[in-house]
Amino acid sequence: MDTNIRQRYPGHEWTLVTEGDSGAVVYRLSGVSDLYAKIVPGQVEPGIAPGLEAEALRLRWLAEQGFPTARVVDLDSDGSASWLVMEAVPGVTAAAEWPRDRRRRVAETMADTVRLLHELPADDCPFDQSLAVTVPRAERNLEAGLVDMDDLDEERLGWSGERLLDELRRRLPAKEDIVVCHGDPCPGNVLLDPESGRLTGVIDVGRLGRADRHADLALAIRELGHEEDPWFGPECVTAFVERYGPFPVDQGRVDFYQLLDEFF
Repeated sequence: MDTNIRQRYPGHEWTLVTEGDSGAVVYRLSGVSDLYAKIVPGQVEPGIAPGLEAEALRLRWLAEQGFPTARVVDLDSDGSASWLVMEAVPGVTAAAEWPRDRRRRVAETMADTVRLLHELPADDCPFDQSLAVTVPRAERNLEAGLVDMDDLDEERLGWSGERLLDELRRRLPAKEDIVVCHGDPCPGNVLLDPESGRLTGVIDVGRLGRADRHADLALAIRELGHEEDPWFGPECVTAFVERYGPFPVDQGRVDFYQLLDEFF
């Protein structure tokens, strides 16, 4: 990786973490302080890759609300890449292989986390992730060939893009219950103290914004339903739903937002 960012952190050891679906490469920087760097290669006009700038704005807004998340350290670009450097959030992810007797509590903490996000002042949130924004974006993603048709949920495997879009339009809800949503509240994006199990912060907030609460509930329920990854299962889905209350979970909207997520 030939970019000026390495020169800014000469005292850190760089470890590749992952290459994400968004095209960003993620590194852990170990040193005097622990950091994470998301790097998007390629020159962008004018300057910083839009996805990184969007995530930085959301991280800063969340911090202003007093919600635990990663602090932005550096957002910049040079002629070869754009980058976002953040302080590491302490703790381990909810996706870790927790002992069986603690998994229900982890699911409940995830529900508490989602509910606390949903209680933030939606009218003050400057990021719009409502259906007026996300459905046209889904259509553009499909048209641009950005939807991975080989990675659809099991019940939709083998569907064509046309069928996927027709079903999305058919199921479109008539109204939205707008709150501040994380956008991707999977266990891997929720960090907990390994001893107490308490929330230490949320990460990967690039899709945060005003949306129907079921946009979050649908993805959390889907991920917690997997018994092998991250080792939860139906009993943890029940714990999540019961803990999230008192708002009833609408299964039709859950199904819709799981379908919408196929496009992203």
